[in-house]
Amino acid sequence: MASGYTGERRVHLEALAELLPTHGLVSRLVGGEDPVLWVWHPHTGRQTVIFATPSHRGWQFLWSPGGQSAAAELERTATALRDALDLAHPPA
Repeated sequence: MASGYTGERRVHLEALAELLPTHGLVSRLVGGEDPVLWVWHPHTGRQTVIFATPSHRGWQFLWSPGGQSAAAELERTATALRDALDLAHPPA
């Protein structure tokens, strides 16, 4: 069963997905009623899954390993994802 936040979660993930190609990343919204964003770097093959979740500070994006960013900061999130998936910038 889908959560009450499905529609808003989808809006945040779709907004991020629209920005990712300008950062050299590819993505696909997956998960149906519980959407997540599968993101990969086509040159390195590295990938991760992005979750969008509400928090006391507003909506947040979360990804492995340890990535976190405010959903309102799309450009910052896209840059952080590109860096995390780029072999020249291995995650800490």
